[in-house]
Formats: sequence, C-alpha cells, structure tokens
Amino acid sequence: MDNIYSIYKPVRMVMLFNVLAFILIFFYEGNNDYSTLLWGLGIIMLIYLVYTLIKWKSWGDEYLFLIASMLVSIGLVMIYRLNPEIGQKQIIWFLGGTCLFFFIYLLFNALPVWSSKRLYYIYPLLSFILFSLTLFFGRRIGGAINWISIAGITIQPWEIIKLLFVFFSASYYKHRDSLESLNFTVKGHDIQVKSIYIYGILSYMHMGFLILQREWGGALLFFSIYFTLLYIFESNVKFMIANVILAALGGLSGILFLSHIQTRIDIWLDPWADISGKGYQITQSLFAIGSGGFFGTGIGLGRPELIPAVHTDFIFSAICEEMGIFGGAGVILLYFLMVYRGIKISLKIEDVFYKALALGITVMVGFQTFIIIGGVIKMIPLTGITLPFISYGGSSLISSFIALGVLQAISSGKSFHVEDNHEGK
Repeated sequence: MDNIYSIYKPVRMVMLFNVLAFILIFFYEGNNDYSTLLWGLGIIMLIYLVYTLIKWKSWGDEYLFLIASMLVSIGLVMIYRLNPEIGQKQIIWFLGGTCLFFFIYLLFNALPVWSSKRLYYIYPLLSFILFSLTLFFGRRIGGAINWISIAGITIQPWEIIKLLFVFFSASYYKHRDSLESLNFTVKGHDIQVKSIYIYGILSYMHMGFLILQREWGGALLFFSIYFTLLYIFESNVKFMIANVILAALGGLSGILFLSHIQTRIDIWLDPWADISGKGYQITQSLFAIGSGGFFGTGIGLGRPELIPAVHTDFIFSAICEEMGIFGGAGVILLYFLMVYRGIKISLKIEDVFYKALALGITVMVGFQTFIIIGGVIKMIPLTGITLPFISYGGSSLISSFIALGVLQAISSGKSFHVEDNHEGK
C-alpha cells in the first residue's frame, strides 16, 4: 500500500495544485460559472490517466509528462484567470497536445526510420519550404513575419521548423563520416567542401531565414542548438572558434545596422528613458515581478493585465506577481528538472542519432526558456518567443508536446539500445 502511495505521490501533488487553483479562479470570477470547475476536473483526470498509462505500461521516463503537465497547469491557471475564453482554448490545445504526445510516441517507435541517411537532406528541405511559405504568405504580427493562416487557424511554422532542425542536426552527427563532400572546379582549381561545412551552411541558412522574418529570438535559439551540439559532438576546435567569431560578427552587424535591433538594445539598457512608450512593456513586467514579493499577491489579486502580451511573452511576469518569486523560482526548477531528465536520457543512449536528438530537444527547451525568462527580467534583451508549455498559443504548445513525445519515445528505448532505462530514477 505504501509503495502504491509513493508511486502516485508526484501526480497527486500536480492534481492538488489544479484543484486549489481552479477553486480559487471559480471564487475570483464571482459569477458561479461551474464550467471553470468542470474544465479543472477534466485536466486533473487527463493528467492522472496519462501518468498511470506511462507508469504501468513502462513507456519510458515517467517524470517527463508529469513535469510538462505541472508547467501547463501553471500556465493554464494564469491564462484562465486573465481571460477565461482563451483559457478554455488553451485547455483544448492541451488535450490536442496530449493526443499528439501519444501519437508521436507510438509512431516514433513503430517506424524506426528517422535516422535514415536519406532523410538528411529531407529535413532541411521541409524547413526551407515552410520558411518560404511564411515569407511569401505570412502575416506580420508584433514586428515578425512568422504567422500563416490556414482555414481560419493561425499557426507559426517556425515552431515545427525548430524540431526539423534538431532532427537534421542529429542526422548529420549520425552519418557525418559517410556523407559525401561537395566537389567542384573554379578556374582550373579543384575545390572540396567537406560535409561539416555543408552542415554549417545549411544551419546558418535556417538562421538567415529567421532573420529575414525578423525573428531574432528564433535565430538565437537555433544558434544555441547548433553550437551546443557542435561543442558536444565535434572535435574540430578551429571550426568552433570560427562559428563563435561568425556569430559575434552577425550580432554586431545587427546592432550597428538594423534599427529595430538598436531599439531593443536601447530598451534593454535603459527602459526608464521611455517608460510610457517603447519601454512600457518591460517596465510593467519589472513592476509586476517586484510587486509580487516572495509569496505573490494571490491568484486574481494582481494586475498582470497591465502588461501588453502578458498571456504570451510575459506570462512569467504574471506568475511572479500572483504566485511570488518563490512561484517563479519553482517554475525555473521545473525546467531544470526537465533539462536534467533530458540530459540523463541522452547519456544512456548509445546510438548517435538518438543521443543527439534527445540532447537537441533538451537544449531547445532549456535555451528557449532562458531566452524568454532572461528577457522579461531584463537579464538579456527581450526577443519575443514563447515560454514552453506555459505561454498561450496552439503552435507553441503542440510543438512542445511533439518534442516531448519524441523524447518520451527515446527514453523507452524500444527501437534501439538504452542502458538500464530504469536505473537511478
């Protein structure tokens, strides 16, 4: 009996959080809208059923979905409290994301073709097609051209592209010894471009497309994934130094020659100089975080709605205001746990493709979290990407659960070798 209780203790903590949070929202609204309690009950049942299935079917790491569910729950509570209508939409996206999580898990294990050499060039090809569609048919929202409307539904293709980029990078490290170099002749001189340079060029093309879309946060995220995997798997020190220099020159050029980048830097350095204009968003974020104190004002008792785009880019500020700095620190610790689990999964795998894929997904989540939280607390210039699993948005939540499904499948080790999957939980 005690053993069963200990097994279900983590999921019960997540369920307890949801129970208390949705009861608070119910009384905060003051209109006796019982649909709030029904939505909360649905979330609790979903989390419990999924955790039970993963646990008793031995479908890999049992904590990944639980950590993600806690992050989603925190985000849902804040979004629902800010706007019940979009909160309900986010719950529907959560249901869809959970279904995709299972679908990707089953598909990934049923079709072990993802590391095929034939797909090495298919992954970037799909990315460039999506980039082109975004540039030609995309909508500009918030300064970036990164939205496409399909049948009345607005999506962000780059959320899928970042997953394709991780697959592309993992495929390169799997097959780099057998990939052919590019040979051509210029004025009688034979020139050979090694596969590592081709991989680098294709990677920077991904970042270039994002820069054309004015999605600098995405470009920074892609470089973080690219360089981290390069550092882990590549022994060519000169090539790594060249990448650092190239990235530094690219960033410096953006600061010197692009007005919108200069504006972001100016706001980061001194947002108080234009507190009612360009610095309004970040200053309101800092006010919200500061007013929350250690324990927060309480759910529904703060004023996070004063922050523009609070339910997307600045959701972390809202959490800190109403749940306190301790609540914000708890969110960061949850991301640390997810990154820790991801790294642990990667270390257990012998196959290079799946090792790089697990690490790439982990790095993607970790750096995306750092970039957006660092921006809203004024540690680094603000970029405008979402906080994984927490921010409002279907594209962000769906892509996060697809990535989680892949990582879950890798942790199960059902289509390749994993060292002692159940050791040292």
